[in-house]
Amino acid sequence: MHTVRFRDPAGSVRAGEWHGDSVSFGGETHHLDDVDILPPAEPTKIVCIGRNYADHAAEMDNEIPDRPLLFLKPPNALSSHGDTVTLPAGKERIDHEAEIAVVIGEAARNVAADEAMDHVAGFTCMNDLSNRDDQRRETNWVRGKAFDNAAPLGPVVATPDEVPMDADIELRVNGETRQSSSRDHLAFSVPELIEEITTYLTLEPGDVVATGTPGGVGPLEDGDTVEVELEGVGTLEHDVRIPEPR
Repeated sequence: MHTVRFRDPAGSVRAGEWHGDSVSFGGETHHLDDVDILPPAEPTKIVCIGRNYADHAAEMDNEIPDRPLLFLKPPNALSSHGDTVTLPAGKERIDHEAEIAVVIGEAARNVAADEAMDHVAGFTCMNDLSNRDDQRRETNWVRGKAFDNAAPLGPVVATPDEVPMDADIELRVNGETRQSSSRDHLAFSVPELIEEITTYLTLEPGDVVATGTPGGVGPLEDGDTVEVELEGVGTLEHDVRIPEPR
């Protein structure tokens, strides 16, 4: 099943089912044009993984680390399927990064890898928007990764059985494929990531683990349309707005 959060025509926030061109809740069905799609999860935090694909590590002149590289995005970074995402003004380079995102279903702390999937509600798509200007100047990546709208997420959560172990992930900008890889190319698997993360902090229901991006990251421009497609989930789409500096 594909679950979706949306604001219905009356303004109420609902969690329902996605049917491709419509959504439903409580016996009522609404066309997508009549609702606002919301991020499919309400995380207290988004735990992100750096350099988890060999080709991306190489293109950034780095190696895969000996343990998962962790950083955080806060809830203010969330944006939705169908949004026009406003990015920071006056930056030379803000990159797209397609990611397989894991949504936590049950609280997890000190979870072993072989039990990790018991805590997963499902998978969705994420674009880890990255402000390279400031990321290169700081070590904690707050300016580089945690700015408003920096985590488009969605459009749905697909249950784990719907997303193959070798699920394809692809990112397109204005219809042109920029990134293409698969889940089986992750250096650290989803269970391994959850085990490592929960050694240090509790993952709460609704929290998101963004599993890293494959090679092919690149800059975005004002007016671009971005699509992140994950096999078994569907396609997250958003536009980009980059305002003129003040």
